[in-house]
Amino acid sequence: MKKQLFAVAITALACMSAQADTIAKVKNAGAITMGVRDSSGALSYTLGDGKYAGFHYEICQRIIGNLEKTVGKKVDVKFQSVTSQNRIPLVQNGTVDIECGSTTNNTARQKDVAFVVTTYVEEVRIATKVASGITNIAQLKDRNVATTTGTTSVQLLRKHERANGIDFKEVFGKDHADSFLLLDSGRADAFVMDGSILAGNIANAKNPADFRIVGEVLAVEPIAIMIRKDDPAFKKLADDTVRDLVKNGDMAKLWDKWFLQAIPPKNVKIGLALSESTKTAWATPNDKPAEDYAKK
Repeated sequence: MKKQLFAVAITALACMSAQADTIAKVKNAGAITMGVRDSSGALSYTLGDGKYAGFHYEICQRIIGNLEKTVGKKVDVKFQSVTSQNRIPLVQNGTVDIECGSTTNNTARQKDVAFVVTTYVEEVRIATKVASGITNIAQLKDRNVATTTGTTSVQLLRKHERANGIDFKEVFGKDHADSFLLLDSGRADAFVMDGSILAGNIANAKNPADFRIVGEVLAVEPIAIMIRKDDPAFKKLADDTVRDLVKNGDMAKLWDKWFLQAIPPKNVKIGLALSESTKTAWATPNDKPAEDYAKK
């Protein structure tokens, strides 16, 4: 029995080791699974019928293109819709090989997964209805505040110095579209989330002019593509791809395409200018966590 248990343990370890080597896994399987989001603003979103698009989606396609060169063959790209709640477990257990959504890189998550060098530095903000009259944190007292399950946004709101003594009720959406629906339907008075996601949902709302992004910047966070831990070869390939996109000017072109031009399916503009924080991240590519940004 001991020998059998030992054999099972050795087999399990071998499977975990093989899984951690994404390049080898993809070469053997001829396929890679990309984690995508249904409503992460212009970073990653669904077009319907199993099709996806967005800034991070396209960067991941470039990474996969370089992966194909490395393995020497065309790779079948499969899509797995993930949520804020399940994205990390799905990367850890091998269901998803590369997550191309809107994930904040922080020290807690770095214990479970790895991040490609930062592609975007986000500002966490508050979206409200214009008619509500809400323009700052203090006015959230005794209000319903929506956020998406599995995200850090409401935690950041509670920690903000201007939120001291402000008591509000959290209401949760299962994804960003659901959280925005809570605001749109009046079940929430505010939606706290990454500015790009708020802007994307507002741009695609039935009446965009009914909403606005208000108040103080709650946090500045590095957003990055997520991969499995302890896979240095694949991380280097992904990191080098991002660095090359910055160096050859394609990263700036992708930003213009997804944040400043009209995008499908409704041909609306997000209208989000490239921030100085993101420019700095591109100038000195790194995978530093959000905590490093908070120290500045």
